[in-house]
Amino acid sequence: MAISRRDALALSGLAVASSALSASADSMNKKQNQNSESAINYKAPLPDTTNPRVVVVGGGWSGLSIAKYTKIFAPNADVVLVEQRHEFTSCPLSNLWLVDKIELEYLTHDYLQAARKNNYTYFHATAVDLDKENQILKTSDGNIKYDYLVFAPGIDYDYSRWTKDIAFENRLRQEYPAGFIPGSEHITLRNKVLNFKGGNFILTVPSGNYRCLPAPYERACVIADYFKQKKLDAKVILLDENNSITIKEKGFKSAFDELYADYIEYVPGTAISKIDLDNKVVHTEFEQFKFEDAAFYPHIRGAKILERVGLAKDAKNKLEANINPLTYEAIDAKNVFITGDSRPMGFSKSGNTSNSEGHFVASIIARKINKTTKIKWEPPTTTCFSAVSIAPERAIYIYTQYSYDKISDTFDFADTVSSEDWKKDGKVNANSIYSWATALYTDMFN
Repeated sequence: MAISRRDALALSGLAVASSALSASADSMNKKQNQNSESAINYKAPLPDTTNPRVVVVGGGWSGLSIAKYTKIFAPNADVVLVEQRHEFTSCPLSNLWLVDKIELEYLTHDYLQAARKNNYTYFHATAVDLDKENQILKTSDGNIKYDYLVFAPGIDYDYSRWTKDIAFENRLRQEYPAGFIPGSEHITLRNKVLNFKGGNFILTVPSGNYRCLPAPYERACVIADYFKQKKLDAKVILLDENNSITIKEKGFKSAFDELYADYIEYVPGTAISKIDLDNKVVHTEFEQFKFEDAAFYPHIRGAKILERVGLAKDAKNKLEANINPLTYEAIDAKNVFITGDSRPMGFSKSGNTSNSEGHFVASIIARKINKTTKIKWEPPTTTCFSAVSIAPERAIYIYTQYSYDKISDTFDFADTVSSEDWKKDGKVNANSIYSWATALYTDMFN
């Protein structure tokens, strides 16, 4: 499949940037481990301010909305977005890019433009440590004194259920990346799909509240459709740890059965016991699956920076943020908030959810700055469109909010609406994918 010169240049730029950032982060982590006393002790190159400074770590869907709306709700705040990437690349909608349905330019956005348009500062650096007592964030480019701090760092992968061997884990990360953290993983996975010649292509679905519940099923559909359009002798084998499809089950199951009976083999309730990369065989309790290529999606955990700075808790062997679930405020850290996919509540780990909760957290911070009354808890919103075919384009849809039970201290779905009949509503839903994405990109980047 040929790609445009524009995409080729963009891809090479992203690859170089991602490699450089990864190398920089790895080097930094090694230095920290070797000598924790050698932390950076100089001031970050940011102008002094007498206004309350709000520092947001992480330029994803939550961090971007918090940076923008804190400035809107509290115009006197000095807002700094700390992000280690040079540009934003969207994970939502990336499945369509994997199969050459949309251009990379649609997914890629400018942090500098967002900062200019929304009157905050984009600071290109990596958060490395935290001085809670003195309210100082330590970064790869100096220390930042804050009045309020938000961590919105996203996820990290947890391969421990598959292997304890670091070398083997690195092979999985490099040779068969999951493709749920934006950047090089998506580029690698796209090349795998577009250059696939035939045979078995394995995808996996972890159990638990993993990032973007419908995405692995959507990915299976669009890759299968791509293979179908190319008339390849190929099959997507979807190994799901869950006993059934976790969300939009009716829509995805009917697509598997009616559109891709010869192209998708769905295997629920399947935990991987061993992956033989040399012989390309996946072992489960009862079966073995040979493969020509794969993308292995492991369990996820909260970003490791939270553990490093003492803001994580071990929740069922899954390190996530230690926060007040109604206010997002960190336990044992003054004026620190944690949002997005690292939070422990059972909300969908998705872009729309993170964006909507970002609005809420921004309003909490603004009320503290403005010294106004406390804000009432507002549930985040999950709006999610999933493609089930690319030729023609058809999609399914779900919308939900969440309720909170004070007695049991638990959250549950509320006000859920879905549209899973892709035969009837598939075209309308597919068109809505782009209007939804454009609206959210506009909200974050103007």
